[in-house]
Amino acid sequence: MFSVRQFHHVEFWCSDATTTSNRFSLALGMPIVAKSDLSTGNITHASYVLGSGQLFFLFTAPYSANISKTTSANPSIPTFCHKASRAFVAAHGLAVRAIAIEVEDAELAYSISVSHGAKPSSPPITLGEPENGIVLAEIELYNDLVLRYISYKKPRTMPEPIGNIAYNFLPGFEPIRTNSSFQIQNYGIRRLDHVAINVPELAPAINYLKSFTGFHEFSEFRSKDVGTHESGLNTMILASNNAMVILGINEPVYGTKRRSQIETFLDHNEGPGVQHLALESKDIFSTLRDMRRMSGFGGFEFMPPPPMTYYQNLKKRAGDVLSDEEIKACEEFGVLVDRDDEGTLLQIFTKPLGDRFEALELRKPNKPTSKFVSKGSIEVLNTSVPRCIWACAHPYYSDLEKPTIFIEIIQRIGCTDNTKMHQKAGCGGFGKGNISELFKSVEEYEKLLEARSSSV
Repeated sequence: MFSVRQFHHVEFWCSDATTTSNRFSLALGMPIVAKSDLSTGNITHASYVLGSGQLFFLFTAPYSANISKTTSANPSIPTFCHKASRAFVAAHGLAVRAIAIEVEDAELAYSISVSHGAKPSSPPITLGEPENGIVLAEIELYNDLVLRYISYKKPRTMPEPIGNIAYNFLPGFEPIRTNSSFQIQNYGIRRLDHVAINVPELAPAINYLKSFTGFHEFSEFRSKDVGTHESGLNTMILASNNAMVILGINEPVYGTKRRSQIETFLDHNEGPGVQHLALESKDIFSTLRDMRRMSGFGGFEFMPPPPMTYYQNLKKRAGDVLSDEEIKACEEFGVLVDRDDEGTLLQIFTKPLGDRFEALELRKPNKPTSKFVSKGSIEVLNTSVPRCIWACAHPYYSDLEKPTIFIEIIQRIGCTDNTKMHQKAGCGGFGKGNISELFKSVEEYEKLLEARSSSV
């Protein structure tokens, strides 16, 4: 197939790039490092780049289409479309439009992809100077999510420091100096570990992606392994040959007693899309301490932790890897722990990032009475309960939530070579060991709520 190097950036389409980028900057400790907007001569869209380590987030929102029609437009993202962006935001709210990966040759990657059945979105476009430019091309992935290929005419080494934004990111972007962005501390997030995508059917989605990328099967979860008798999901994780780009694809299990959260996502996202982005930290406890400090000031909130029994058993499961202080910190922050034969995974999930919540109807079993609930603390038949129970910390959410995209913060321990500089991809797994136990707890809690409501 073609050579893949690494994730390049993730682009969100939204209705207000300024406000959204500032919120993510504050929440994740990612300074806004570049911009392309009216001040740089871009009258088509406003775009702001956040950077931390090797991770770049791009937030884009449209200006008035009337302006670009009457004036010579100069968009920095040549594939941007007013009509498509507005329809995208109307359907999905805040969501990922493009997963950008750096490849050795974007023109070759695009040609090979299309020849192997990929649906073209945009042919290769050279940005900047022909001899020292950047090539961008796009393939339709699922729904209106695109896979964006980026390559550099002049070879560069990895990882590349932020430095020259026009070269290291995209031409048309200008660097932002310190007084133009939040004066915030870096929270220690260093790279994008993997992207999870929800689809209605796993097999055709996997076959499509494998057919034109050459990605291989990296890991697999089946409902029989991680679900319960009441609900579940199936997951296939694909990786590039160098395992620097990892995509997890989820499908719901239909016909179960309880509705899968994946199916709920597909309803509220109006089709397939990115469910979560897993961001790797070099010190998860330090990162969470900083993130929690900003939760009450417009940052991200985290899902409630699992019950105390989870951490009472943690020393037996991971006491040979984690110190007593680290186990205590896991309980303090609600961090989940999993491991495989080679390493250990620490993970935690934010609440959904946008407001794709709707009122839902809670009915007593076999009774017509109902009460509608929405955000915040809710009343369920005169019983006050939290908006989301602790098990929402995993992609299996309670039916009380109607989520779309969220963030996972992870740290991988172990799997390093003799130099301690290079860590094996996917070290410690992807949380498979946590799923069934967490989901069983969801079901038990829901049963408790049903028992309370039926007794009223």
